Amino acid sequence: MAQEKSEFLKGTLDMLVLKVVALGPIHGYAISQRIQQISKEFFQVPQGSLYPALHRLEDRGWLSADWRESETGRDAKFYTLTRKGRKQLETELVYWERLSDAVALILRAAE
Repeated sequence: MAQEKSEFLKGTLDMLVLKVVALGPIHGYAISQRIQQISKEFFQVPQGSLYPALHRLEDRGWLSADWRESETGRDAKFYTLTRKGRKQLETELVYWERLSDAVALILRAAE
């Protein structure tokens, strides 16, 4: 099951990160913690997946980042959703809804 979860996560990680960052400025470690917490421990985002995704989203102009002091007193890179990122998130959410509906139709028809 772990392999299936990691494959699924790979395909949806960008959308999940954008959604979490849309809630307000947040640093990388807190993003992974929030995803894990909200998914009731279903998703556990390894650093080896999260940080490349954050850099990719920043390169695409969907996130902006600046260094700030974290709750532990250490400097951390905090990410914020850009206008372009908000538009991308909306696009991905619409696609996700259509995908979910299509999968549900197939599953119901196959019964």
